[in-house]
This record gives sequence, C-alpha cells and structure tokens, in this order.
Amino acid sequence: MITTVQIRTKVRDRLEGLKTHPRESFNDVIERLINSQIDDEPLTDEDLKEIEAGLEDIKAGRIISHEDLKRKLGL
Repeated sequence: MITTVQIRTKVRDRLEGLKTHPRESFNDVIERLINSQIDDEPLTDEDLKEIEAGLEDIKAGRIISHEDLKRKLGL
C-alpha cells in the first residue's frame, strides 16, 4: 500500500539533500534514515507537535491514498 503524506517544503528540501543519487526516492531516503537509526539530532518540540498533528489527521480520516490522488490529478 502506498500512502501520500504532507510535509513542509523545508522538510522536502532536506530529504532531497539527503539523497545518495538524484533518482533515489523519498521513501528510500526515509527508510535508510530509519534503518540507520540516526539520532544525532533530537526531535524539537515543534517536530513533536507536527507529528501529533499528522497522527490526528490520520485518526480523523483527513488522508488521501496515493491512488486517489493520482486519479484526482488525472495521472
């Protein structure tokens, strides 16, 4: 299953900068970060609030699947 998530532009830009090659997907970047368990930068209060807000969106059903988004965009 593929899920579409919203991230801030600055987060997307940071992920872009962490790519090991230009065609690496964001999913691969995130998975690599999770697997390496990088913990040299602790989560800020703002990070935790954004995570909580994202979880609230999921619980409230304010999400859209990748397939639905593609259909909506005509892709």
